Amino acid sequence: MFFSSRNTSPCFQGFTLVMPAVAVGNVGQLAVDLIVSTLNMSRVGFIHTDCLIPMAGNNPYTTCTEDAEELHTPAEVYTAAEQKLAVLQIRAPIIQAKSKRFRQLLVSWIKASGFSRTIVLSSSHAYQRDDQQLQSAPMRYLFTPSLMKVSEDALKELGWREMEKVPAFPGLTDPSAEPRLYIPGGGITKGLYTDSCAEDIPLAVLLLFCSEGDNIPDAITLVNQLNDWLHLLDRPVSSTGCSKWKIPASWSLLFGSGIPPALF
Repeated sequence: MFFSSRNTSPCFQGFTLVMPAVAVGNVGQLAVDLIVSTLNMSRVGFIHTDCLIPMAGNNPYTTCTEDAEELHTPAEVYTAAEQKLAVLQIRAPIIQAKSKRFRQLLVSWIKASGFSRTIVLSSSHAYQRDDQQLQSAPMRYLFTPSLMKVSEDALKELGWREMEKVPAFPGLTDPSAEPRLYIPGGGITKGLYTDSCAEDIPLAVLLLFCSEGDNIPDAITLVNQLNDWLHLLDRPVSSTGCSKWKIPASWSLLFGSGIPPALF
């Protein structure tokens, strides 16, 4: 259930919603961090649910000592009103037994809020690609039929590659077996896409094949691909070759607090 953090409930009618899937390398979550931090988006509310592992922490996007101690929760909503953009950031793993219920909650909230389109940023295990996927760029997309109707021209300009369906039993030749959509390591990505198709929700999935490790370059790659479509920044790379995406303060502890000097 969505709760507003302001006196009045925000209106999302006609907004684009961007959200991550909790997936391999946390690429979608890192990409959303870059969007919120760079656009200086405002927190407007949070989603309260028992489907996520409970957690709380300090402000991950703090810019001064005054707001550093603000309490933040596992699923929060941010907006940039001028760009009619909303972002749902998910910071905690989904409880496996409640994955379906969490998808249903998201679909219900998306429909009730009146978003014009929803974009899920996700990732999938690079080591489980098949031969045709190995021979091309690592970015893939999925569009629900209702979004495809209004986005065909944009897709042609972007030149993205659709996520391929793969044989249900690789290596076995069974003419009766239909290929299936397979997103290993993608969390709720496939289920949310399938649910959105059934509910006629305009939803897109942008995903990157990756491996666990330092996934900051993967996040920048994914958010740059999103920027090619949404034009959030005029030029995401400066004339000197530096990225214009603003790294949030919380990333300073992305890999822990360093090696204690007392060990040496």
